[in-house]
Amino acid sequence: MSFEIHVSGHVKDVVAATLPGLVTDLVASGITAEDPDLWGPDAAAEAGRRLGWVQAVSVSRPLVAEIEALRADLVARGITRVVLAGMGGSSLAPEVIAATAGVPLVILDSTAPGQVLAALDGDAEAGDLTQTVLVVSSKSGSTVETDSARRAFEAAWTDLGIDPAERIVVVTDPGSPLEASARTAGYRVFPADPTVGGRYSALTAFGLVPTGLAGVDISELLDEAEATLLEVAIDDPRNPALVLAAAIAGGTPRRDKLGLVSDGTHIVGLPDWIEQLVAESTGKNGTGILPVVLLPVSPEVEQTPADMQIVRLVDDAVHFHILEQHPDEVLISGSLGAQLVVWEYATAIAGRILDINPFDQPDVESAKDATRGLLDARPEPTAPAFTVNGVEVRVSDPALAASGTLPGVLDALWQHVGSDGYVAIQAYVDRLALPQLSGLRELVAADSGRPTTFGWGPRFLHSTGQYHKGGPATGVFLQILEAGDVDLEIPARPFTFGQLIAAQAAGDAAVLIAQGRPVVTLTLTDPQAEVLSLFEAAQ
Repeated sequence: MSFEIHVSGHVKDVVAATLPGLVTDLVASGITAEDPDLWGPDAAAEAGRRLGWVQAVSVSRPLVAEIEALRADLVARGITRVVLAGMGGSSLAPEVIAATAGVPLVILDSTAPGQVLAALDGDAEAGDLTQTVLVVSSKSGSTVETDSARRAFEAAWTDLGIDPAERIVVVTDPGSPLEASARTAGYRVFPADPTVGGRYSALTAFGLVPTGLAGVDISELLDEAEATLLEVAIDDPRNPALVLAAAIAGGTPRRDKLGLVSDGTHIVGLPDWIEQLVAESTGKNGTGILPVVLLPVSPEVEQTPADMQIVRLVDDAVHFHILEQHPDEVLISGSLGAQLVVWEYATAIAGRILDINPFDQPDVESAKDATRGLLDARPEPTAPAFTVNGVEVRVSDPALAASGTLPGVLDALWQHVGSDGYVAIQAYVDRLALPQLSGLRELVAADSGRPTTFGWGPRFLHSTGQYHKGGPATGVFLQILEAGDVDLEIPARPFTFGQLIAAQAAGDAAVLIAQGRPVVTLTLTDPQAEVLSLFEAAQ
């Protein structure tokens, strides 16, 4: 088998109780037949135009030769550095595919000025702007982050006397605003399949164009995926997608936190892709599954909360050894192509179990609207509640700042986390300059005693942002911003990258606060120095 799944303990009982109904209802074969009625009458219209991903392998095959030919042409012209400007499903799958293959691919999924400048500048090892091709990926064709990145690259190439039409490749839906403007500008366009939603697009042009141009063997990836298609299509209790869906969405009471633990060796970064797929697909109507990306030594693994189901991504050789030590976990293994297929099927099936539509994202637009409003109005920033050691503190409720200290504010925020709640850390910073900030997750999980997620802003807005607003109202939110001297103009826009990322953070906070979610915002005025203060406060 190209994909293996093992369950034991409590989760084995949950799967045994859930599987018969899925098999009897012909759910697996129904998805393969693209039956839009599987998720109920309210979801049928959306599902009817979002099931093209089940045919992605066959539909994408003709793309391989086209992508390889373009790569050969670029390499022949000395263009060997590939930058991908995309958000959510347009960047997370390519990031995993390239990293697993060990192929360099620069992911630009941020509006942090320093991160944009780094993508523009390049480096001595990977190459500079003269050796760069930019893949612009946007399903809607109107994503503000991607549009802003495109504008910055166009201006930079023009300043160097390089025609952007020779360096920009576009992936977007037919008929999108981006397709029209790209063809007018003479850019190479790969039309995407309009019947595939962004987070289910790993095996479509969105996943294959940037990685294929970077040098990944995308034909092999499709072969891996194809080897799994029969396994997930049959209505049988051994179907790995049915078993996985039952394990993560079944049970009464249901474990609604999904702990994702990876050995990180044979497949790199897969939990980040799963996080977006599961959170954005299920976090709505006050329900959902919250994925939490964990290390093997994370607090939630050492002492697993009662409402969390651990799924461990492993290599075949360690299955039984781990099962003996962790009898209540789900263990899965398989090639990257197999993982992509099984998780897509399992997430869609989980939507049926939860009685929600896994193909829409009704709450994602709210933060975008708030951002647009702030960029148009350009209000003065609200005064911080207080400043300590250079860190500016703002709170959604004055009571959170009563202590006047950073540790006190965090402790007060943790007091709002119920026995079924979670903490979401949202870092609107340059993650290339502050990669160590992700380590804060482990400290907060230990200090708060509850499952804790960590997201780089603004990319998480296209991922877990849906769950934060549409899922259970049990989260508390810690925003981390940076105030620095580095900024960058966005050509032909009345705002800079620095103003854009600040508005995105403020807009998201405003929506969360309006929905009654507690929010603490910490702005680092000297980020490198103040990260240590933040770590100390969280211990």
